[in-house]
Amino acid sequence: MAKQAQTLFLEEWLKTNSGDINNSNSAHSTPQSARAIIQAWADLRESLQQKSFTQQHYQSLQTLLNSGFSLYVADPQVKLVLSILSEPELSLPSESYPLFLRLLYIWVRKSSKPSPVFINSSIDVLFQLFESQSFTNKSSLFFTEGLLLLGAFSFVPSVSEETRTRCLELFCKVLEEEYKLVSLFDDLVPSVLAGMGYALSSCGSIHFVRILDSLFGIWNKEGGPSSNVLHGLMVLHLVEWVLYNCIQSHSSEKIIIFSREILEAPKIAYASFSVVMGAAGAMRASNRSISSGLMQLRSSAQQRLEIVAGDFISKKGSFTDTNNERKDSLLLQCISLALARSGAVFSRDSLLLCLASALLSEIFPLRRFYAKILGVYVNSSSQGIHEVKEHLHSVIFKEAGVITGVFCKQYAAANEGSKSKVENRVWDFCQDVYVLHRQVALMLQGTQELIEDLEKIAESAFLMVVFFALDVTKQKLVPNIPREIQLDISVKILVSFSCLEYFRRMRLSEYMDTIRGVAGSVQEDEAAFSSNKMEFTWSKDEMQTSRILFYLRVIPTCAERIPTSLFRKTVSPILFLYMGHPNGKVTRASHSTFVAFISSGKDVDDERVSLKEQLVYYYMQRSLEVWLLELLHWFGIFLLEALVYFTAFIVSLKKLAASAVLPNLMKLLAQLVVQLPEDGQNMVLNDLFAQVADSDDVTRKPALVSWVQSLSYLSSQATIGQASKRHEKSSTISWNKDFTSI
Repeated sequence: MAKQAQTLFLEEWLKTNSGDINNSNSAHSTPQSARAIIQAWADLRESLQQKSFTQQHYQSLQTLLNSGFSLYVADPQVKLVLSILSEPELSLPSESYPLFLRLLYIWVRKSSKPSPVFINSSIDVLFQLFESQSFTNKSSLFFTEGLLLLGAFSFVPSVSEETRTRCLELFCKVLEEEYKLVSLFDDLVPSVLAGMGYALSSCGSIHFVRILDSLFGIWNKEGGPSSNVLHGLMVLHLVEWVLYNCIQSHSSEKIIIFSREILEAPKIAYASFSVVMGAAGAMRASNRSISSGLMQLRSSAQQRLEIVAGDFISKKGSFTDTNNERKDSLLLQCISLALARSGAVFSRDSLLLCLASALLSEIFPLRRFYAKILGVYVNSSSQGIHEVKEHLHSVIFKEAGVITGVFCKQYAAANEGSKSKVENRVWDFCQDVYVLHRQVALMLQGTQELIEDLEKIAESAFLMVVFFALDVTKQKLVPNIPREIQLDISVKILVSFSCLEYFRRMRLSEYMDTIRGVAGSVQEDEAAFSSNKMEFTWSKDEMQTSRILFYLRVIPTCAERIPTSLFRKTVSPILFLYMGHPNGKVTRASHSTFVAFISSGKDVDDERVSLKEQLVYYYMQRSLEVWLLELLHWFGIFLLEALVYFTAFIVSLKKLAASAVLPNLMKLLAQLVVQLPEDGQNMVLNDLFAQVADSDDVTRKPALVSWVQSLSYLSSQATIGQASKRHEKSSTISWNKDFTSI
């Protein structure tokens, strides 16, 4: 946060802290050369001398303001401005008045010791302008700049109390009577709030209450400014700025008034979102001071947040109209941002439930976006699609990580009932995103930019789920929690991770820690594998593929616990299907999972042994005879590594019963080897030799030795037409090793 002592222009500080940098005057300013600035002042001086203000003079005025806050206005220039504004024979266009007022504002805020004479003269001129402006000629920009300047004048320490009171009285009158004029445009709100900030920091208790009423009540008035998150954040940081000034100046009376009027007993006319943000601003101000006297302020602020959140949760079910839905959305976002920017807050169930609602509906509004997109394509309308990109650049989305951290802390200290509610909402969210994103992705083929934007939001949602799930494991996978609850939670986390696996874009230690925790819990109970029967569709469904890949990586850790019937009916068909998937990672994971099952357990169960024999035979037949034969026909030597992998697998089949299985596999592999190029034969045979040599299977080793010798001979014969007899003899010698050493 910018240092408060360096906050010369409060409206710019408010914009920066609220994330509204695009509307900053300094951001749009164009640096002017010294020559241009000198010439502009000369033109204005000429207009006073000639008693004529032309379009050229107006452009010179704009040239000065185009430099933004890098412009410096000295006392001689102030005297010139006041003379122009006071000259009765000089007719000024109405649009020039706000620009002249802005020059005076720059002067009074950048001057270390503004001249009291010029301040009094400026205030006199400002009062005359307000009185002389007819109602029909009043402009929103004029009143906005006038309020900002009145507030800035009242904030000058050297101003007399009489003059300050005069400024504050006019400030309150204009704000109360002409609020519609100053709230017509959103980009004027920061200046109005800054004027309030200057006035609140310098006024007495009477004006303090009047301005507070305007600040927190203007949003609910007819014709008042539109309420949105950026304005809410400006209120938050405005209150922080004002109360910190009160703390620094030991204005305890105003702190007590704020606590009483806004936190303890706010008026019904006050907008809930502004009260929430005011409470957050009070907590931030109290955090910046070590004074023990601020504990009551902080306590009142936390209680107000809890009350607003509790009211929202209790009344949420009765909201039906669109206007209420919009207010609900804003309030949820403001509660989330208030908690994210307030520092440590006591844990309350109402806050936890509000944060859950905000995360799943406002910060990651994927379900709403999916529904709109599906509706758009059905109704052939483009309404709502632009919201996705706007949300990516919104403040609430950019602070998703901080809000998730607060959410997890609130969850850790909540009661079991609230924890369960939140958990179920998160798991349901994951499955909804999985189902809806698949539909939208298929529908939006060719609209890549929109899909990518949706997936950026979903990627952040995945991170939220990971960190939340890790906290759930820390809370629930502990000895004092019943075993059935641990099992249920573990399965739900695995299912949720699988649903969002497609959106995982980075390696996370938290992700792996969570999986290890829940996998360790699941493998203790065979029933867990039946609790989530998976239904799959085969094709180019990338989300489905990612989900399958997730399961393929988890299953090997629990292979021993998978019931034989479940593996036969559910798992093995999926494995064989995805062994032929075009995605190499999926294929490798399928093979690894199969091997993990075949190698698992002590095989004391006849049914399990029988299943392994059947699956191994089918596995080799499918993988080698169909898949490898076809690919070897086209790629040959490039698939030798895969073939070597399968030969090692055959030799390691120590747990199979002596049946139709091993001889058939040996025969099938021999047919493949003899078709390989000479280099490939060498590689496979040398590897086979090493595998057999290391084998301690006294039952099958003699058969394997004989088979390798025969295969060596057959391979050497197959190379007759491919190489010279000398090369053939050399190769045969290299293969026919001394098998007596085996």
